[in-house]
Amino acid sequence: MPVVYACIAPHGDELIPRIAGRRADAAASISGMKKLASEMKKARPDTIVIASPHNLRLTGSIGVVVSENSSGNVGDRGTGISLSAKCDILLASKLLEEAHRAGLPVVGANYGTSSGPLSNLPMDWGTLIPLWYFLKVGRLKSKIVIVTPSREIPLEQNFEFGSEIGAVGEASSKRVAFVASSDQAHAHDKKGPYGFSPRAAEYDGMVVDAVRRDKLAEILDLDPRLVDEAKPDSLWQMTMLAGLLSRVAMKGLLYSYEVPTYFGMLCAGYEKPH
Repeated sequence: MPVVYACIAPHGDELIPRIAGRRADAAASISGMKKLASEMKKARPDTIVIASPHNLRLTGSIGVVVSENSSGNVGDRGTGISLSAKCDILLASKLLEEAHRAGLPVVGANYGTSSGPLSNLPMDWGTLIPLWYFLKVGRLKSKIVIVTPSREIPLEQNFEFGSEIGAVGEASSKRVAFVASSDQAHAHDKKGPYGFSPRAAEYDGMVVDAVRRDKLAEILDLDPRLVDEAKPDSLWQMTMLAGLLSRVAMKGLLYSYEVPTYFGMLCAGYEKPH
């Protein structure tokens, strides 16, 4: 079966009103995430491959999780959310094999035990919050594969890894979806933890424009100084998506963009042309 859906999904806890409380109004992004969840449900993926910037940080290497399970929680007890998911070890292992064959710096990672219930990698918020919408709100029973980008390697290698995700997905007997879990520039507010830079709006504007024109691969040409000053955590996962799109023809649609706090949030879906 082919790759059936792909998307860019934010992961700020502002997307979960019972966690965020009155801290921020992210109505546009919540609406965008519900739209993504609806389209994901229509696509009926057997496996969702999700690229998160907040899981394993492997210096100089892309990570592919090969544990049997992943689980975690976000927020305080009583108001937080939790999630557990089964991992698709066969698809993850095939992706790891093909990435190695392509000469990419990729590492497989397990946690706890080699197999069984205790083979359970902690689920970060960049993975959990988008999957909460897909697996809980959307009530999907999909397995997952968690992958993690590297910021130390050439951006083109993250792109090439995304192309391998597309190739493995297209060759799989399963219906596969891909999620680039991505919050945009983090320097929109001087009161935020990363301070203010006018380049945050510049970065987000260029990303929104590339998504709106369905030219996502243009983000590979962004000035590294712009990226450094804007402080996004989106570029590397979206580059993986651009790589997948170089292998799998899909049409993109921007659902929402806003800056509810100090960072930008963008929702976009990608479907194969009918």
